[in-house]
Amino acid sequence: MQQVSPSQFNDWLQQAASIGQPLVLDVRETWECQLASIAPAGCEVLIMPMQTIPARLMELDKSRPIACLCHHGGRSMQVALFLEQQGFSNITNISGGIHAWSNQVDASVPVY
Repeated sequence: MQQVSPSQFNDWLQQAASIGQPLVLDVRETWECQLASIAPAGCEVLIMPMQTIPARLMELDKSRPIACLCHHGGRSMQVALFLEQQGFSNITNISGGIHAWSNQVDASVPVY
């Protein structure tokens, strides 16, 4: 599994786009996404809280480049490892989560 910091995300996005349509899988709770969210150009964002992933696994394309996102990077790391165990081949974790995104990429994203 690959790790990228928010400041490296655009480089990841360019590489991922050569494989397929990139997806940011936001594994935070719905209330967290309402507090702070991202919408990077060039990729889809899908909100799928961590505990719902096993039941919703069939909604995800195993060959699609997926970058997992959470608050600080812990939940997204667990989800990324789980997806790899399920046969997903292009999984990346956004280290530091949306908190780091606010610090490194876009200060308008609220910190909570």
